[in-house]
Amino acid sequence: MIRLNLHAFREKLAMRTLLITALLAGSASAATYGPQLEGFAYPHPLHKYSFASQGLNLQMAYMDVAPAGAANGKTVLLLHGKNFCGATWEQTITALSLAGYRVVAPDQIGFCASTKPEHYQYTFQQLAANTDGLLKHIGVKQAIVIGHSTGGMLATRYALSYPDAVARLVLVNPIGLEDWKALGVPSQSVDQWYARELKLSADSVRAYERATYYSGNWKPEYEKWVDMLAGLNNGPGKKVVAWNSALIYDMIFTQPVVYEFPLLKVPTTLLIGDADTTAIGKDVAPPEVKVKIGRYDVLGKETAKKIPGARLVELKGMGHAPQMEDPTAFHRTLLEELNR
Repeated sequence: MIRLNLHAFREKLAMRTLLITALLAGSASAATYGPQLEGFAYPHPLHKYSFASQGLNLQMAYMDVAPAGAANGKTVLLLHGKNFCGATWEQTITALSLAGYRVVAPDQIGFCASTKPEHYQYTFQQLAANTDGLLKHIGVKQAIVIGHSTGGMLATRYALSYPDAVARLVLVNPIGLEDWKALGVPSQSVDQWYARELKLSADSVRAYERATYYSGNWKPEYEKWVDMLAGLNNGPGKKVVAWNSALIYDMIFTQPVVYEFPLLKVPTTLLIGDADTTAIGKDVAPPEVKVKIGRYDVLGKETAKKIPGARLVELKGMGHAPQMEDPTAFHRTLLEELNR
């Protein structure tokens, strides 16, 4: 009887702990932010690069962080992913700055603290051109380019378009390592993407990130990024944020870079969390397609063979965002690679 009561007590305690955690998570993600993420605190001062594109006057937000340690004369460009911002590179910026690098971390047009146009033709070539304009504006002639997730697709396009501006390319769990449409994932219209993005909530973000970014695990420090994304998507700019997000998903799905990896001419390193399962449209894919896409334990090896002279470093057991899942191990590995 005592054992049964103790067991029941433990179950009740566990349930209460889960309830409190959920309530705290909900309150932590209740904030809303403006259409350019107004109200969210960035780790370093934000600057705005103003330029004209497609007949529009746009502003591209960016952080430009000087070396905190002895300067090594090198600049790192950090390119964020689809559900990320320049701010999510916070710990990477610190690690690189302490190692002597100047660090530039922009928010791409359509993302986070940058302009979200009502109409814009999103292409990776356009985003690469925007980024090149920013670097020229701040006097950077060549950079080490580190791209994560969708930022990996953009980093690849940037390196293909501006090879002389890239000293080195580092791809951190990039997406686009496979052509989802060719593998059988159904195409979705921009309107379908838009309807989907309008439904985004803190709970849906948290569930997706737990499963995909952090290998099923969760830490309190991840809530900050749930708050950032959900707060932006449910703020006063909800519709224009969702519309830009829909256009960007269409770009990602319809503009694969996988076929051009053999054309890369810059030194390239792949840092791959091998537990990652990210694949755009996976949730609407037929079961027989779903099981064969997003296999980063396979994709990392396949991609390394396609890129001339590429180095593959597999981060065992890590998910889609290793720089946030295990910052200490990730940044130690990254700096070792940059020092090679």
